[in-house]
Amino acid sequence: MSSELLLALAGFAFVASITPGPNNLMVMASGANFGFRRTIPHLAGILIGFVVMLLLVGIGLARIFEAFPAVRLALVVVSSAYLGWLAWKIATAAPAEEGDGVGQPFTFIQAALFQWVNPKAWMMALTATTLYGADGSTAALALVALVFGAINVPCVAAWAVAGQQAGRWLSNAARLRIFNRTMAILLLASLAPAIAGEFA
Repeated sequence: MSSELLLALAGFAFVASITPGPNNLMVMASGANFGFRRTIPHLAGILIGFVVMLLLVGIGLARIFEAFPAVRLALVVVSSAYLGWLAWKIATAAPAEEGDGVGQPFTFIQAALFQWVNPKAWMMALTATTLYGADGSTAALALVALVFGAINVPCVAAWAVAGQQAGRWLSNAARLRIFNRTMAILLLASLAPAIAGEFA
């Protein structure tokens, strides 16, 4: 891969990773509700889950979507329903002191599996493998995955840190409820581009 293409890949990875999306909004809410340390498994799950997804998409999953558009449509429907459920869980989450230990941050496995129903993750993986791993070679896909992984970690972690910092101001139960409901609304709003693109 040329240095120009590598720089373009890095730029795309940064913009795609730092801008709001389901992963970033969820880790921000997790940072606010549970702190950064308890959000680390969530962050690790995003990293590993997305890198594995990107590699599998590059190997051939995208071709399945081209051959069978109904599979992609089914994924959009399932993803939208799941994100709607997550938004409801965030919106109705009780503050930690009132939750009797019921609220828990995402586990590593939950976060890794979540990538498969995350519309933004699909867009990122499909775009990255199409534009930057176009020859489909293992080396090209591995490089795309490495660059994305290296850039994604600090970007997503920054959202968790922002949530933790906001958590200090959100120690008031009423403010935390407003924050959680706002995060839920933004999470639902993040679905709009994927849904619009599918049905345009």
